[in-house]
Amino acid sequence: MQITNSHFFSILLFLWAGPTAANNLPWQPITIADYVITSPASVELGKRLFAEPKLSGNNNISCQTCHHPDHGTSDGLSLGLGEGAEGIGPERMANSGIKKRVPRHSPTLFNLGHKSVIEQFWDGRVSFDPKAPSGFDSPAEDWLPKGLSSLTAVQATLPLTAQFEMAGNTGENEVIGAVRQRIDYAWPVVVERIIADDEYWAMLQNTYPDLQNRSQVNITHLANAIGDYINTQFRSFNAPIDAYARGEDMPLTESQKAGMALFYGKAQCDQCHSGALFSDQQYYSLGLPPMGPGRTRQWDPWARDVGRMGVSNQAQDAYAFKVPSLRNLAFTAPYGHNGAYATLEGIIKHHNNPIQALENYDRSQAILPAASKTLEFIDWVGFNDKREMQRIKQSIDIEPLQLSQEEIDQIIAFLDLLNEPDLIARIRDEQ
Repeated sequence: MQITNSHFFSILLFLWAGPTAANNLPWQPITIADYVITSPASVELGKRLFAEPKLSGNNNISCQTCHHPDHGTSDGLSLGLGEGAEGIGPERMANSGIKKRVPRHSPTLFNLGHKSVIEQFWDGRVSFDPKAPSGFDSPAEDWLPKGLSSLTAVQATLPLTAQFEMAGNTGENEVIGAVRQRIDYAWPVVVERIIADDEYWAMLQNTYPDLQNRSQVNITHLANAIGDYINTQFRSFNAPIDAYARGEDMPLTESQKAGMALFYGKAQCDQCHSGALFSDQQYYSLGLPPMGPGRTRQWDPWARDVGRMGVSNQAQDAYAFKVPSLRNLAFTAPYGHNGAYATLEGIIKHHNNPIQALENYDRSQAILPAASKTLEFIDWVGFNDKREMQRIKQSIDIEPLQLSQEEIDQIIAFLDLLNEPDLIARIRDEQ
C-alpha cells in the first residue's frame, strides 16, 4: 500500500511536534452528536429483546448469546455455535443437532450507531440504498420491510432467519419452516411470540404510541428497538485515546509514544485503521488462514469464503473483508473475520508477513469448541486445497512490514489506549 500525501504529512507532524501533542491525531474527538438519535423507551425495549430467546426458532438463543458483554460484545470464539448449542463463550458446547459452525467470527457492536458507519457485516452486505423500496440493500432484497430506522435495525432482522444462527434446522420449528417459503414469512411468526406477552405489549405501546392493537405490530417495531439499544448502549468514545484527542492531561508511557509513532508512521496501521473509529470501512484481503466452512456463495463448490466478492461479484474483492474498528481490542479476542488469531500479537505478526504467516499458521491460535468429526474436518479443509491457498496468497492487499518484536510490543502498548474498561464494566453490570 502506498503512503498518501496526507499520511506523509501526519508523519512529519509527529516528527516535528512529537507524538505526545494531542492535536497531532488526524481525527476529531467523537461527540454524542456523531451518533444516530434514539429514544429511551425504544432503547429499554431493545435491551430486553436483545436478550430474548423467543426471537429464535427453538426459543434457546438470543442476540446476546453471540454478542455478550463478557466477551466484548462478541462471543470469545473464532467461529461460533449458534442455535442448538449450550453455554456462553468458549464454554459453549455443540450437540448432535449442530450441522455447521457459524461461518464468520461474531463481530463486535461498538459504535455501530456512529453516523459514519454506512455498511455492516464483514462483507458489507447491509448498506444504505435510496433506490431500494426499504431504503437499504440486504440479503432480504425487496422482501425487507419499509420502516426500518437504521443499519443496525436492518442487521437485527437477518440472524432471526439464518438456519445456523437463530432459526434452527429445517423441520424443527415454524420459523425455519416459514423461512424456507420466503424470508419475510418468518418475521410475523417471531412477532406473534412477542405480542402474546402482555408485558411486551405494554412496552411496545409505550415505545410506539400510535399502536392501537397488537395486530399492528410488525418486525420493524422490534428491529428498530434492538437497533436503538445497540446504537446507544455500545457507544465507545471515552477511552484514554479520546481524552488525549480532546487535549486532556493524558501522560503516555514511552512504549505508547513509540507505538503511536509506529501506528501513524512506519507500520502504516492508519492506512486502513483511520479516523476516530480506527477503520476506513473499506475491504482488504489480509490472506488470513481459510479456517471453517466459510460463507460460501450459492453455487460455490468449495467450502470457502471469498468475502466482499460474494456481495459485489467483483473479482478484485476476492477474500477481502471489512476493516474492523480497533476499539476495545483487549476485550474482543480472537481477531480476524474468522477469529483465526487468539492474540493481538498473532494478528499483528500476520500483518508483518502475511504469506509466511499463512503458510506457517499455528492452528492452536483458533478458539473452536469441540464438535463432530465432520465439523472439525471442515474447519481445516481449506488448507488441503493448494489452488485455493494460492488464490488467497495472490489476493493479499498488504505488504510485509518487517517490524521487530519490540516494535510489535510498542504497537500493542499504544492499542491499549483504545480500550475503555469502564464501558465494559458498565455493560456487564447492566446485562
